[in-house]
Amino acid sequence: MPLLVMKFGGTSVATLDRIARASKRVAREVANGYDVIVVVSAMAGKTNELVGWVEETSPMYDAREYDAVVASGEIVTAGLMALRLQEMDVPARSWQGWQVPLKTNSAHSSARIEDIGTDAINAKFDEGFKVAVVAGFQGISPEGRVTTLGRGGSDTTAVAFAAAFGAERCDIYTDVDGVYTTDPRIEDKARKLDKIAFEEMLELASLGAKVLQTRSVELAMRFKVKLRVLSSFEEYDPNAGTLVCDEEEIVEQNAVSGVAYSRDEAKMTLISVADRPGIASAIFTPLSEAGVNVDMIVQNISEEGRTDMTFSCPVGQVARAEKALTAAKEKGDINFRELVADEDVAKVSVVGIGMRSHAGIAARMFSVLANEGINIKVITTSEIKISVLVDRKYMELAVQSLHDAFDLDKV
Repeated sequence: MPLLVMKFGGTSVATLDRIARASKRVAREVANGYDVIVVVSAMAGKTNELVGWVEETSPMYDAREYDAVVASGEIVTAGLMALRLQEMDVPARSWQGWQVPLKTNSAHSSARIEDIGTDAINAKFDEGFKVAVVAGFQGISPEGRVTTLGRGGSDTTAVAFAAAFGAERCDIYTDVDGVYTTDPRIEDKARKLDKIAFEEMLELASLGAKVLQTRSVELAMRFKVKLRVLSSFEEYDPNAGTLVCDEEEIVEQNAVSGVAYSRDEAKMTLISVADRPGIASAIFTPLSEAGVNVDMIVQNISEEGRTDMTFSCPVGQVARAEKALTAAKEKGDINFRELVADEDVAKVSVVGIGMRSHAGIAARMFSVLANEGINIKVITTSEIKISVLVDRKYMELAVQSLHDAFDLDKV
């Protein structure tokens, strides 16, 4: 029997009516001849509520108990959907992470999946059950404790199940009807893509696009799991949504497929650092140990044995970065004259596998921004991506201008 994985996000199961609507979609796929593994998130807002309860009860909480509380949101949704399917005469059973079992490491609240057992669910399918409703976002540690995978972890759960069970496809149901060339809230000419390559989706997800969680795309690319992103709120259409797949399946590869942005960025510069072997390690090791997510890095030309080092990080991590670097300076590990933080910048990126075969993309991007009077503060590139830091007030103008320049509104 062919197998399909269907994942429903929090907005798709926010109420009993929406759970009923999602259940009808599952029943339709069962009628089409599939066994189905459904992965569900907590009902919209429930995870935030649970996290709030934990923090109010114990500000310096035990991460193991945090996971025990927060994982309960998905358990409720899974049970309710299984009951709804049973009411529709669809043989269904709910599964918590430990029952599968979905085995993880011991990193509570940010656990990594190590193995998914298939025997128990397959045995239920052999008994005549058609649907396994799995609570997403959770697993079990080697110590036998409940773990959670971090925000967006239900996407990762769904892709991991699709890989483990050899599913034909993994459908991710959300509140948008696919992957767009950019955020439609910023550019009303944004166009939904029929297909996008794994690499492009991974770059877009890591650069600020909120459609899919980065780890889920990494898993899909590694195990060649076909992903389809589609809306829970649109009428049924077997060809709806956006297919995330190998680039070989995309016949026509545009130079640029999308424009992404990240609003909450900061630019930090260490002024007059000693230019010597090991200085980069001395700077970025304490940042890593402090949990600062460094992204773009630029080192200026050395003058008289001194240089400036600039990097970007999430604006919410500036204080942490300042503390780590100041401590390193006090210990004598690094020496700099001044640490300057600019918390009013945004990152704008163009992404496309077609960049490999199209010359002049960077020149065109920089020319477009210059014509709009937008100054570029930092630049980084990869084989299929160009990212720049600009003043945050110009972010939307930059996105709109680049979207037009690369004709992303045209098929």
